[in-house]
Amino acid sequence: MSSTLTSLPSPSAPSPSSTLGHVREYYGRVLSSSADLKTGACCTSDSLPPYLRALVEDIHPEIRDRFYGCGSPIPPALQGATVLDLGCGTGRDCYLLSRLVGEEGRVLGVDMTREQLEVAQEHRDWHAARYGHRRSNVEFLEGIIEDLAGLGIADDSVDLVVSNCVINLSPEKERVFSEIFRVLKPGGELFFSDVFADRRIPSHLREDPVLLGECLAGALYTEDFRRLLARAGCPDFREVARAPVPLLDPALEEKIGMVTFTSRTIRAFKLELEDRCEDYGEVATYRGTIPHHPHAFQLDDHHRFESGRPLRVCGNTADMLGLTRYAPHFQLQGDRSTHFGLFDCAPGPGQGEGGGDQPAACC
Repeated sequence: MSSTLTSLPSPSAPSPSSTLGHVREYYGRVLSSSADLKTGACCTSDSLPPYLRALVEDIHPEIRDRFYGCGSPIPPALQGATVLDLGCGTGRDCYLLSRLVGEEGRVLGVDMTREQLEVAQEHRDWHAARYGHRRSNVEFLEGIIEDLAGLGIADDSVDLVVSNCVINLSPEKERVFSEIFRVLKPGGELFFSDVFADRRIPSHLREDPVLLGECLAGALYTEDFRRLLARAGCPDFREVARAPVPLLDPALEEKIGMVTFTSRTIRAFKLELEDRCEDYGEVATYRGTIPHHPHAFQLDDHHRFESGRPLRVCGNTADMLGLTRYAPHFQLQGDRSTHFGLFDCAPGPGQGEGGGDQPAACC
């Protein structure tokens, strides 16, 4: 594994756009720490689950101070996985993932801002020694997230793609999602946090350098995001968490205060799913075996699987649990031999007080 930054080959690099130039300038030279941000999108370690919070505290202080993420896109069950972090910056999430995948796993971080990658690269050996690894399992690649092929990342080679408040910065989001689903293995997972908007951003604001750098000008309109994923071959994705993004700066409020922004964490899989939740009478039971999740596993904002408690699920949810790395942790009952129509999102019969039927999960 290379110990130097790997640059994107210049012959295949696209012409630099003004958007990418503004982003490089903002994150390479304008921001010196997360305290310089003008919105409340950036998450502190306090928002993480306790077991991740403890691991973050064991990351080099310089890297923690230059973290600009807006969520916690770190799913469980990662031992031995190959993980790709899009827009890794100074590498906070990469080093967190390094600990979680273990010495036999691998973490790739991609970013186009050399100043940030130099900070990330400087602390590779420090973290390897800290974690007791014989050598670093983290590699940093300099390039654009729209062209992962140009960085040599092969088809069907990655178990998990994560990204923390970066996809909004891309001027070619459709290319980004196309590349993500190209490099994911069948059954692989996309788990990312980003800023979303309740409407399309007016064209005259999309190139504003500060609005871009603050992850507002490129925020994904929720319905356009749904359409993008469908075109990339993913008709069903799940929202895991959301939080409002307050505009802390009066000048930003004056410019773009008519838009409501939220930070959302999204989970999607490279699976052959249906575009609606269909009912095949399937039931899933969580075994309670995922590390740090002994009592329950939260698939999304409306599927919380308590250990040992059977839960009715639609066909797509059954596949998300049974055809991915989560399969060993679930018992699935039923098959696709009988179709009962659309999955009923309402509580099942007898689900009032004292009802004994299986609970239904709204899809």
